[in-house]
Amino acid sequence: MSNEPTSEKETERREASELRDVFSGEPIDLRPGSDDCYKCSTCDTECPVAEVDDEFPGPKFQGPEQWRLKRKDDRDIDGSVMTCSNCMRCDDVCPSNVPLSQMHNTARGEYVDEQMSPFSLEYARNRILANYGRLAPLGARFPRLTNFVMGLSVTKLVNEKLLGITGEREFPAFAAQTFRDWWDERGGNAASRERARRAREERDGAKVESDDKRVAYFHGDYSNFNTPEVAKAMVRVFESFGYEVAVPEQRCSGTPMYANGMLDDARRAAKFNVETLAALVERGYDVVCSCTSCSMALRQEYPELYSFDGTAKVAANTFEALEYLRIHEDLDGELADASVPESEFGELAYHAPCHARNQGIDGQAVELVSELDGADAVDVGDSCSGISGTYGWKAEKYDVSMQIGEDMFEHMREVEGETGMTECPTCAMQMNHGTGYEIRHPLEVLEAALVE
Repeated sequence: MSNEPTSEKETERREASELRDVFSGEPIDLRPGSDDCYKCSTCDTECPVAEVDDEFPGPKFQGPEQWRLKRKDDRDIDGSVMTCSNCMRCDDVCPSNVPLSQMHNTARGEYVDEQMSPFSLEYARNRILANYGRLAPLGARFPRLTNFVMGLSVTKLVNEKLLGITGEREFPAFAAQTFRDWWDERGGNAASRERARRAREERDGAKVESDDKRVAYFHGDYSNFNTPEVAKAMVRVFESFGYEVAVPEQRCSGTPMYANGMLDDARRAAKFNVETLAALVERGYDVVCSCTSCSMALRQEYPELYSFDGTAKVAANTFEALEYLRIHEDLDGELADASVPESEFGELAYHAPCHARNQGIDGQAVELVSELDGADAVDVGDSCSGISGTYGWKAEKYDVSMQIGEDMFEHMREVEGETGMTECPTCAMQMNHGTGYEIRHPLEVLEAALVE
């Protein structure tokens, strides 16, 4: 064994691979978890990729069986692990609580580190897709020009031929003004504090000196750069209930990085987010997300993969936005007395993201919106949308993603009207791409109903 000192990068990688339980601090060995697998194949039958791709061996092989093989001798990770879409439905259905997605994340990371050349076009493409938040600020600086260039046929052709990014999809448009620019222009945290105070006084009918209703908003990259209307709706709805909203500095939740095996990138982003959010949690803030993949990352994937100081506290105090209001407010009662213009909403084709189902919050949007006059939500089934973040943007995965989404498309077309609804921004992309429908976020519906 060599006695040469390890480099800083090697040390970081080793620390990232030495998983520890975030609550006890004890080392985690995923291999014993593989022994809990009874080979019932429930995960394989529920896997949307395995359903349409006969060559994909399924989540059971990617998780428990690969770990068993590695216990016996030194084997490489099978390349099919990169075909996993990271929908995490296997976690939801496993009767033995095998940490399948955790196994998949670590296997993808090992595959990328040890078997994928960092000079390959596939690696470059995956790194670009995984780090959207690093490149988006450049496009958002000149949104009209960026949207024009990215919409050109020649740009799509170059992206597909050179990088393997499908040219079949329309690149998501950058907003004229980012959410964070709007937030700063509006007055930031101080303005939110004042609006929340006034809302509490109106609700209580008396002057309110202080209150502990405070949330830290984790908006994610897409709501900031592409759909600021969702982030604005979140702020306005929470302020209407008397909540002071803080918008801390943040990086991507890491979900696209896990899906592409870029664990070093994910670790850096997670460490930054935990440090920033933990400081606010210590001051009495709860963390609220408008994207179900973001809330999934903060409260499940972070504790599974990291033991930074504050990780457990952030995870325990992170909520999806509607979930939080249902816990702390009489949201059902508020909506029962409210209405929205039927011409604007009507019957909404609702798709529950896989990451919402994994958190047990997939039915809440339908229940809440159905309380409203002027709107109704129809669940279009439990199928996966198929896009799974960056998965459906890869040229070689595009046809598979559309085959997975076909069941959802068919059910959407059966719903009266041409408007869909979901909490996940990439599911919204797929819904619009497959049907042409306008897609709304549940928070936008709540804003129309509750905010004057």
